[in-house]
Amino acid sequence: MAEYIIETTDLTKSFNNKKACDEVNMHVKRGDIYGFIGRNGAGKTTVMKLILGLLTPNKGNISLFGSSTNLNESRKKIGSLVETPALYKNATALENMKRYAILFNGKEEEIKEILDLVGLANTGKKPAGRFSLGMKQRLGIAIALLGNPEILILDEPINGLDPAGIKEVRDTILKLNKEKEVTFLISSHLLDELGKITTTYGIINNGKLVEEIDAEELKRRCEDHLLIKVNDVDKALHILKDNDLLGRYTKESDNVFTLYDNFDKASAINTLLVKNDIEVFELTPNVTGMEEYFIERLGK
Repeated sequence: MAEYIIETTDLTKSFNNKKACDEVNMHVKRGDIYGFIGRNGAGKTTVMKLILGLLTPNKGNISLFGSSTNLNESRKKIGSLVETPALYKNATALENMKRYAILFNGKEEEIKEILDLVGLANTGKKPAGRFSLGMKQRLGIAIALLGNPEILILDEPINGLDPAGIKEVRDTILKLNKEKEVTFLISSHLLDELGKITTTYGIINNGKLVEEIDAEELKRRCEDHLLIKVNDVDKALHILKDNDLLGRYTKESDNVFTLYDNFDKASAINTLLVKNDIEVFELTPNVTGMEEYFIERLGK
């Protein structure tokens, strides 16, 4: 069974009788890059603040590293960057890190290693106030890494960045996940960019967690395919295989199967099956892309 670093049960938070977070059941596995997807105002930041102890839930339970007791102690193993990083603008990257290291018991060697990891080791005397947005975000991530946390919680880390800044932050996240085995919970409404790094998605809408799905399963669901309903699946599969029209498929039931190859040969497949006395009840093409998939679950 997967080890959940973060697990919430019926997590609920209301502001002025409006539920910003409504019975959310979240599961973040160790090693995940968990993409928390939702429109602005969907409840992403509220959930993150509840996990971090910055807000108190009205109802529900939070479990960190397998335990729901002594959460404040468990939170010491979590680094976070919620909203804009608070930087000393007149201080260098190294000076910023040293100041925050006092709070997080960071060591000199650790500071230099982290700055190297996020690509800010050679910024010299340049003050943080003159950094690009991407560099500021990476410095914020570097500060969050002090104390050697096992998971980083990042709220919209690529919001407002130009393409170069987005790539800088994205590469940093991937590097930390692979080299340092840091788990990530990242919120965003930018599907294309998050889709390049995410291993698991949580989709939130109006405070409710609509769905959790791993990246491979999402890719499978969004891949072009033909859904075929017949009276005899096994016979149909045998016929298609003998005529080099089968390719990749999944058998959904005794009457339904899905083809992922030969997508453009629907007419030939239908004709072949009918000629071989297979009753074809349904043959439906599906061209749902990732964006359409999310829009469908987030509502119009």
